[in-house]
Amino acid sequence: MRSTSYIVIFVVATAASIGLYLVSYQYFLSQELSKAQGRLSLYQSSVNGELERFSHLTYVLSQDSFVIGTAEGESTGTLNRRLEDFAAQAGLDAIYLMDEDGITISASNYREISSFVGQNYAFRPYFQTAMSGAQGRFYAIGATTGLPGYFIANVVLDAAAAPTGVIAIKIDFSSLQDSWRNSGEQVLLANEDGVVLLASDPDWQYRALVPLSEQQQERIKQARQFPGQMLDPLDWTELPENQARISGEKRLHLAATDLPHGWSLHYFASDDRAVARSWLVTFVFVLLAGAVFIVLQLQKNRRVRAALARSEQEEAQLRQANERLAVEIEDRKTAERRLKRTQGELERASRLAALGQLSASVTHELGQPIAAMRNHLVAAEIGSSDETKLTQKIGGLVDRMEGITRQLRFFARSESEAFGDVDLGASVNAVLALVAPNVEQTNVNISLSAPADPVIVRGIALRIEQVITNLLRNAIDATDGTDAPEIDIVVTTSDNEAILEIQDNGHGLGDATLAELQEPFVTTRESGRGMGLGLAISASIVKDHNGTMTANDRDGGGTVFRVTFPMASDKEETEE
Repeated sequence: MRSTSYIVIFVVATAASIGLYLVSYQYFLSQELSKAQGRLSLYQSSVNGELERFSHLTYVLSQDSFVIGTAEGESTGTLNRRLEDFAAQAGLDAIYLMDEDGITISASNYREISSFVGQNYAFRPYFQTAMSGAQGRFYAIGATTGLPGYFIANVVLDAAAAPTGVIAIKIDFSSLQDSWRNSGEQVLLANEDGVVLLASDPDWQYRALVPLSEQQQERIKQARQFPGQMLDPLDWTELPENQARISGEKRLHLAATDLPHGWSLHYFASDDRAVARSWLVTFVFVLLAGAVFIVLQLQKNRRVRAALARSEQEEAQLRQANERLAVEIEDRKTAERRLKRTQGELERASRLAALGQLSASVTHELGQPIAAMRNHLVAAEIGSSDETKLTQKIGGLVDRMEGITRQLRFFARSESEAFGDVDLGASVNAVLALVAPNVEQTNVNISLSAPADPVIVRGIALRIEQVITNLLRNAIDATDGTDAPEIDIVVTTSDNEAILEIQDNGHGLGDATLAELQEPFVTTRESGRGMGLGLAISASIVKDHNGTMTANDRDGGGTVFRVTFPMASDKEETEE
């Protein structure tokens, strides 16, 4: 049963394809015929243009005084030169004057071996027609040169309006014929007898479209129109519906029969394009029909599979429910992580608030004692004629304590100081002098590598020294318990940056990160040895100076703190 339905579908599709091909062919054939008609009209216009381009010239020449005078017996020298110049300027094959007996007395080709001068052309129909008073026209192979051409002639009259000769021109149509051949199209021009005068195919020229009668052959022979040509019939057959078979090939055929002299112009074109387009339309139809058939079959198979898929669909729904549950669990975990992160941020904000309150309290409580110490030192200096080293050191410590309390103020309120030029190497040396007691107590071996020239950065010297002090004291504390504690301090420059590295061989960062250590009240020291404010303050100071601070574990144990500051540019120094 199914095989029978398939056979019926195949037969119907085949019949539809054949019908579509025939309809498409007729449609595209009409388009090709329309294009062929346009090409034929174009070629007809070109032929008419060539026939009429010089039709007036013989009449004008017949009125020329030199032509009339020569026809009446004057010397031919002047006229020969004039006709030669006219022919060259107009692009004509020849211009010549015949007397009333048909003998050529003057010609534009008088210098050539095959000159028309002395030749008798009274047998030509164009001469006979001109002598009768009308304009003579004739296409023939030249009796003297053997070259074909189109002849136009007019009678020359004397003062008494009596015929004294005939002026004629010969036009070469070879350029028109060459244009047909170069275009790659099939065109032929036949005269009133059906003899092919011009053709895009050389084998068609001087063939007859229909067999010539004896009377036609005799007339052609008397006029010597096609000497040396057999005028055999052309291998062609005119078919119905604008078609013809020529040289064994079937072609579309259109003809124009309204040319002068009863001539006809024939245009042949291939229907290959119409055939190709028709096959293309048919092929697309077959593809679409096949696609529709396949879609219908797929829909049928889909309906069959739908019943089997119901149980699988229920199982899939259960899996989707499980997946949604897993997504919800993951969303809750994500929410918990966000909550913890938010709680941590709140804790850090609380610490910063506490730090601000603590900074304000420390600054307030230490301000008056430090001022009192400063007054006592001034009094001691006034009462003593010589400053002692102890007085100098205590004075330096008081200055530093005042600077530190000033730095704590930025946690309590917004305050800024003007930047100046700071020698990073000198700041390191000042800090080393400050922490010298701690170094002697812990027996740490400190090495310093710095350029001989000053390394100038823009900033506040006291705040930069506070950063170095915090990092150096952290390094000293980190080497506590190490057999041979060592700290390396390196000052370098690179790409307009000043670089300070403090390396120790202590216990390292461990699991802590620099971001965690920069939080207020976070410290790796045991309880009672620090409040966890040093790195928080140092990070804020470095950031205010447009610098960076990084920390990494050192190969072989220990930590490397790296701080960079922008170097002071020449422009900034000049502005200072």
